[in-house]
Amino acid sequence: MENPFARDFDRRKFLSSVGKGFGMMALSSTLVGSLFEKLQAKTREVEHLSAEQAAMDEDYWAGVQQAFSVTRGIVNLNNGGVSPSPRMVTEAFVRYTWQQEDATAYTMWQLLEPQSETIRTGLAEIFGCDAEEIAITRNASESLETLLMGMDFKAGDEILSTTQDYPRMLTTLRQREMREGLKLNLIKVPVAPKDVDDLATPFERAITPKTKLILISHQINLTGQIMPVKKVCEMARSKGIETIVDGAHSFAQFDFKQSDLGCDYFGTSLHKWLYAPKGTGMLYVKKDKIPKIWALMASEDRNKNDIRKFEEIGTHSAAMRLAIGEAVLFHNAIGGKRKEARLRYLSRYWMNKLKDVPKVGFNTSFDDAQSCAIGNFKIEGIDPVQIGSYLMAKHKIFTTPIVHEEFTGIRITPNVYTTLWELDRFCEIVAGIAKNGLPK
Repeated sequence: MENPFARDFDRRKFLSSVGKGFGMMALSSTLVGSLFEKLQAKTREVEHLSAEQAAMDEDYWAGVQQAFSVTRGIVNLNNGGVSPSPRMVTEAFVRYTWQQEDATAYTMWQLLEPQSETIRTGLAEIFGCDAEEIAITRNASESLETLLMGMDFKAGDEILSTTQDYPRMLTTLRQREMREGLKLNLIKVPVAPKDVDDLATPFERAITPKTKLILISHQINLTGQIMPVKKVCEMARSKGIETIVDGAHSFAQFDFKQSDLGCDYFGTSLHKWLYAPKGTGMLYVKKDKIPKIWALMASEDRNKNDIRKFEEIGTHSAAMRLAIGEAVLFHNAIGGKRKEARLRYLSRYWMNKLKDVPKVGFNTSFDDAQSCAIGNFKIEGIDPVQIGSYLMAKHKIFTTPIVHEEFTGIRITPNVYTTLWELDRFCEIVAGIAKNGLPK
């Protein structure tokens, strides 16, 4: 019987094969190494193609689909909330879990936990920043609440955000508003605007002399709207205002670096589009701003300038942190630009099939600069909650009904494992609902 604690993968072979600095991520077993090699081999078949050409190569994406162990009994079009991990990530997580269960206080704290420094470096390379600016957290909420609760404000200071930003972040700010006399200023942004500049103008108009911070979603979770973050951040900086970017949905969905945003702070979940284990996230704090942010859980003063002070949360599993490494490898093996092109291709595939269907409308722009994997549609005169319930109950198609005070619709988020046949089936059923209504 195989020893679950043995390191039986040839590390030297692995280090020579990965390249581009990601050899630091240690594959956890022969099985995980084999799964990774299959993905690499498949990707080599499309390396000569542009990202857009590769996005339409169904033979390649069939290979990627096989890297996941998802059921085909349910058509999962709700990958925006949390995504399945590819098998190599799950296998790695299980392997690391077994390792930390052997003399746990030693294996977890002295052998495994120190290896998370390689994970920090891998995430920093994707985001394009210094590793000393990256903290590994449990999700986007923890990352962003660390910032929102860790900043010093005084009564009367204003924080600017939007009515479509994530409810938990707005709740966090409302708590500070109640406790400390801050003012939360929320603006409305247009739904599916024709011009992306229409999204930046409301921020500039809403700034007052008391505005100290802007919280802006890189991609709005409700509609998939990509915001003009760099323009807003540059405008804010010119006025001495700091910026927090909520990147819960954008990170690893479409390809960008920190320099493309120009933000002071950034928080994201890694269990969405990076496909890392559930309960993993990332926090970016610009190096010179680390000392001024209070940690959610207190750390010793000697850690004041250290990004790791934000990771002082008490005992936690090392396994899920280390398995982020395999998720980074999976992401890089596909390639950020190739992955973005495929996700946008899938989104446009179903949106274009439904755009000319009578009574079907969209809360998401078709402009490539404004949306990627996430789309939101509506059917005139039919409650989206009822549509979502019918799709799941009758056809086992899992979607996300959205009911917001400014609009309603259904959020659709396919993923790299989604097949065109599944999207065809979804579109056929939706077109039938638009024509005939929901069955009585």
